[in-house]
Amino acid sequence: MKNSNQFQTHVISPLLTTISQFHERKAFCINEVFYTYKQLGELISNIRFAIRELNEDYIYFGLIANDDLETYASILALWLEGKAYVPLHPNQPLDRWKEIIKQTGIKTILSSGDNYESLNCKIVKTYNLAYKADLLEYDFSIDDGTDCYVLFTSGSTGTPKGVRINRTNISAFMDSFWNCGINITEEDKCLQCFDLTFDVSVQSFLAPLIKGACVYTIPHDQIKYSYVAGLLEDEHITFGAIAPSMLRYLKPYFDEIHCPGLKCCILTGEASPLDLVKQWEKCVPNAEIFDFYGPTETTIYCTYYKLNKGREIKTLNGMLSIGVPMKNVEAIVVDEEYNILSTGEKGELCISGDQVSAGYWNNPEKNAASFFEKEYNGKIQRFYHTGDLCYFDNDKHLMLYGRLDSQTKIQGYRVELGEIEFHAREFLKGANAIVVTFDNSIGNTELVLFAEGETVNTISLMDYLKTKLPFYMIPSKIIQEQQFPLNSNSKVDKIKLKKRISEI
Repeated sequence: MKNSNQFQTHVISPLLTTISQFHERKAFCINEVFYTYKQLGELISNIRFAIRELNEDYIYFGLIANDDLETYASILALWLEGKAYVPLHPNQPLDRWKEIIKQTGIKTILSSGDNYESLNCKIVKTYNLAYKADLLEYDFSIDDGTDCYVLFTSGSTGTPKGVRINRTNISAFMDSFWNCGINITEEDKCLQCFDLTFDVSVQSFLAPLIKGACVYTIPHDQIKYSYVAGLLEDEHITFGAIAPSMLRYLKPYFDEIHCPGLKCCILTGEASPLDLVKQWEKCVPNAEIFDFYGPTETTIYCTYYKLNKGREIKTLNGMLSIGVPMKNVEAIVVDEEYNILSTGEKGELCISGDQVSAGYWNNPEKNAASFFEKEYNGKIQRFYHTGDLCYFDNDKHLMLYGRLDSQTKIQGYRVELGEIEFHAREFLKGANAIVVTFDNSIGNTELVLFAEGETVNTISLMDYLKTKLPFYMIPSKIIQEQQFPLNSNSKVDKIKLKKRISEI
C-alpha cells in the first residue's frame, strides 16, 4: 500500500477548507431544515472526541444510516480519525445487520437514534454531544490504503458480501470525477437522493461539500420520487444524480415539471433508455446530461457519457452508451480466455486502475473469482470482472448489452437473484424457487418469485423474506407452481415462467 496522501489532496484539504471558509453558508438541507458548515464542523469535532474516548484500535465502525446531520458528520469524523464506516440501513431486517456485524467483527456502532442494544455492540449516541473545541485536522500518516467504507451488496450464497473502498480509491475517484467536466461551486444546490448503503450517495454528498455547496437529502419517511420533484422545483436544485427508475416514476408528471435552473444532471445506477432521457430533457432544458456507469467495486463510477445537444446520441438497443473510461481507469473487453477483443467485438468489460477495490471483506474465494492480473500497456495490471457484456465502437465508446450472469438492477441496487432464491428455498425446506425479472407498465424492473410445490403459503413466505432481505430485494409477487417447466436442456424454462406473469 502506498502512503501518498492523495486522500488528503483530493478530499480532506478541500473539505476542511470549505468548512473553515464557509462557516455561515448552508451545508445541508435535511427535512426542510438548513444546517451551516459551522454546525457541520462542530458536530464532526464532537463525534471525533467521542470516538477518541473509546480508545478503539479497530478501524471498522457500524453506522446507522439515518437521514440527519449527525450521520453525515459521523462519516467525515470517522475518515478524519482514520476509520471506516459500515452502513446499516434502519429499514433493513435486523438479521441482515447481524450478518454484516458478524462478518466484519464490528464492536462499536454510531447511532443518531435508537440504542439497538440487541446487537451486542457498543452504541455511541451521536446526538446531544457537548461541544468542546474544533477538532478538524487530519493525520497525514494515515495510509491511503486504509478503508473508507465497506458496502455490503447482494450475495448469491444468501450471505451479503462486503466491498471494501479505501482512501486511494476515493481520491482517485474524485480526481476522475472533476476531470469529466463536472463543475460545482459554493452557489450550487445539490440533490442527494440515494440511501447511504448505495455508493452513489458518496458522490452525492462528498462532491458538493468539497466545493462548499448545499446538499439536499430525502427523508426516509417520504415518497422519494414526489419529494425529489418538489425539491427540484421548489428549491431550484442545480445539480443532481438520479436513477432512470426514478425518472420513470416522474414521467406521468413531466408536463408539469419545469426546472430551468438544473445545470447538470447525472443518470446512474442502471441503463438509461434514450426515449426516457429525451423526454426528461424537455423538463431540464438548460442541464448538461451525463450517463455514468460503475460497479461498486470500481468506486461509484468508472465510465461516463456526456450527451451533446445537436449531435447524434450513441445507443444500443435503445439504451445510452456508457461512454469512455474515467481518468484513473483502464477498460478492456475480453473473451473467455482473457484475450483483448478488437473494436466492435462483444465480450466482458473489465476495469483496472486506482479506483478498483482492494477486494471483498474476508472472502478470498470471491476475490479470486472477481479479480485477475494481466499485462496491459506494458505492465501487469489488476482487473475487475464487471460481468457486463460490452463492445467498443469506432469512437472508443463502450456500448452495453447487459449482464453476463444472473445479477440485475432494482431501483439502482445490484441484486443477485440467487440470494433471494436461497432464502426462499430455506423457507420451503429445500423445494425449488426461481426469481425472474420483468418490466412493469412504467418500464421499471420488478422481481417475481416462483415457488415449486403443491402447497405453498405465499403470504408466510413473503413475510419471511421481509425478515431476511432489504426492501429492494423483496419480490413484487409470489407465484406457486406445482411443477416447474423444463427446457430441452433439462433446465427450468424461465421463458415459460415469465409468460405465466402476464397470464395472471
